[in-house]
Amino acid sequence: MCGICGKVVYDSEGQVSPALLRAMLDTIRHRGPDDEGTYIAPQIGLGHRRLSIIDLNTGHQPLSNEDGTVWVVFNGEIYNFRELHTFLLGRGHVFSTKTDTEVIVHLYEELGTACLEKLRGMFAFAIWDEKKRALILARDRLGIKPLYYLLSSESLVFASEIKAILADPAVERDIAPEMVDRFLKFGYLPGEETLLKGVQKLSPGTYLLQRDGQIKVHQYWDLKFSRDSQVPSQAETEKQLLNVLGEAVELHMIADVPIGILLSGGLDSTAVLSLAAGRTQQEISTFTVGFAAPQLADERPYARLASETYGSRHYDMTISAADFAAFMPSFVWHMEEPVFEPPAVALYYISKLASSHVKVVLSGEGGDEAFAGYPNYRNLLWLERLKRCLSPFNRAATRAVSIVNALFRFQPLARYGPLMNAQFPDYYNGRTLYGNSGQWYQTLYRPEYAGAIDHEYAVEPLHRLRSRVKGQSTLDQMLYVDSKTWLPDDLLLKADKMTMANSIELRVPLLDHKVLEFAASLPDDFKIRGFTTKYIAKRALGRQVPKKIVRRRKVGFPVPYASWLRNELRDWLQEILFDRKTLARGYFEKACIEHLILDHQRRGDFSRELFSLAILELWHREFLEVHGR
Repeated sequence: MCGICGKVVYDSEGQVSPALLRAMLDTIRHRGPDDEGTYIAPQIGLGHRRLSIIDLNTGHQPLSNEDGTVWVVFNGEIYNFRELHTFLLGRGHVFSTKTDTEVIVHLYEELGTACLEKLRGMFAFAIWDEKKRALILARDRLGIKPLYYLLSSESLVFASEIKAILADPAVERDIAPEMVDRFLKFGYLPGEETLLKGVQKLSPGTYLLQRDGQIKVHQYWDLKFSRDSQVPSQAETEKQLLNVLGEAVELHMIADVPIGILLSGGLDSTAVLSLAAGRTQQEISTFTVGFAAPQLADERPYARLASETYGSRHYDMTISAADFAAFMPSFVWHMEEPVFEPPAVALYYISKLASSHVKVVLSGEGGDEAFAGYPNYRNLLWLERLKRCLSPFNRAATRAVSIVNALFRFQPLARYGPLMNAQFPDYYNGRTLYGNSGQWYQTLYRPEYAGAIDHEYAVEPLHRLRSRVKGQSTLDQMLYVDSKTWLPDDLLLKADKMTMANSIELRVPLLDHKVLEFAASLPDDFKIRGFTTKYIAKRALGRQVPKKIVRRRKVGFPVPYASWLRNELRDWLQEILFDRKTLARGYFEKACIEHLILDHQRRGDFSRELFSLAILELWHREFLEVHGR
């Protein structure tokens, strides 16, 4: 795992400043404390920070082919690099290292950009082709590794993290009002744009080609929901699933350093541990975290059960409200994009714990998106079925649900009741129509700021993505949109940034693209059957994961931030939201925020909204007022 950065200037006689590359690399030192390297030639400057995982003694980057006409800086892991290495040796290529990085160089020589289709792993890399005077930026299929870039009339700047791009003094720090609105709607930023004008994310499964100042972005992979005409039996499917998962976990354990596993106490991370334990003779270290909140479900007993079952060396820790608040400025600085993700703070602390023992950790991230594990998927499928049955009476049912909810304040009714009379694409493209968002959102913005916002633009990425799977089943549409937005722009962003903050590499075997493609080939009732989510995964893994874990009700990663915002962190929240500089930004009506805080104190309904507003303000302080750490 590493950090990469660079700049290409369109003028054939132009030069990239060595001082600029050093400044860019300094901002991402945490991504690679083991080594640093640069390559500078006319038009191009490449920078690299290395966290050594494979071939510890060689593998310095930037790295080139035999004659120095192709250069690469690479962040990630290529899990099938040994197989590719053998193929390339047979084609006459000469290797100077044993790293997976060098495979990319020679595979590009052999296949051009079609080399991407052969790579199995997580990656973000830049290739400079000296002969063609072309720069290629590429990102892995699921977006496990981040890659940002900024285009101007004179150059292209890119990096693993936004802060490295901001190290270029030519880059302006201007806010895009529509992105403020998009963040508050979703709690993260789906799509290619960031909160800073001009700074973009390279989409998962795509590559960018820059040549002679011309930019083209190509998609080389997409998730396809295809069904065989003859579906294998359930028993055969379970067997195939275990084989696919086992192969993915085995590949993800390739390393020349110790490996650990992050345990959440749930099915996915326990399954990863069970599959890993049967494929290594080395002792595995496992890590989990809990919270100083006695009213909260504790994951640690389940994680300990998993550890005892598979014989790992186990470590855990406890986070308090004070720990949570103390980390928030650093959380925003490392995340770079505003993201409503309280569990990310827990991931930072558990990564910090793990970094004292291992350099690589595996997690169970992605199992819910692959096999439909979220209750939301099940609930919306049932809602759509109910709407079809009650079609002539949907308006009456909506009114009845509203009355019942007003009397009893039953949360599922509050969330799903208003959707009885709505079209599926509309409410799934704007998830914040759930719950209370529609009631407070209209009065949040100051009139002069609201006039600068196109509210429809906020949901444009989801509309665009959903159009690609129009005609697919409701479940496939949800899984596709989430795999293209929620997964890379929230969950995987958190996973990368919080682990790299502690100079530790996180691997996600359940998001191996072969696993995703297998899951996408399964019929809907192999994922959700009746009221059971993740049906086939639970059936297949139930024989090797403790029944107590398989049968658990899904609780996610229960961070008690809602309670903390009412109690221990109440003053912290108000100091941020009512600070003079916060109000002076001119975005929001103070009266609306006062109402949110008061209502949250009474009923605890607005923790998501309040925490998002606090994150947004802290982001402004870190990236518009603080120019470094």
